[in-house]
Amino acid sequence: MATFQIFQSSGQYWYHLRADNGEIVQSSEGYTTKASCQNGIRSVQANCQPQHFESFFNAGQYGFNHVAANGEIIGRSEKYTTAQSRDHGIQVVLQDAPTARIEDLS
Repeated sequence: MATFQIFQSSGQYWYHLRADNGEIVQSSEGYTTKASCQNGIRSVQANCQPQHFESFFNAGQYGFNHVAANGEIIGRSEKYTTAQSRDHGIQVVLQDAPTARIEDLS
């Protein structure tokens, strides 16, 4: 089961979504409060439909942005060396994020 991990760095709250294998598949922007970070996670969980993912290829690396219904980026992928790996990362988010547990490391 994937896990959202909330942590603090540089005075802000962030999340990582870790897959079963421990790899980070999606990360957040920095939030000023833990409550805002938790709302970001809820937005990710509510927007797990294929149309909310924008795939890209830049500087020899593949990635994706997870976009909310209002067009704002709510998560960014790690960088991948192949399109197949990136597409697998999207599938992990689609399948596991809606029910992923939340671990507070802050």
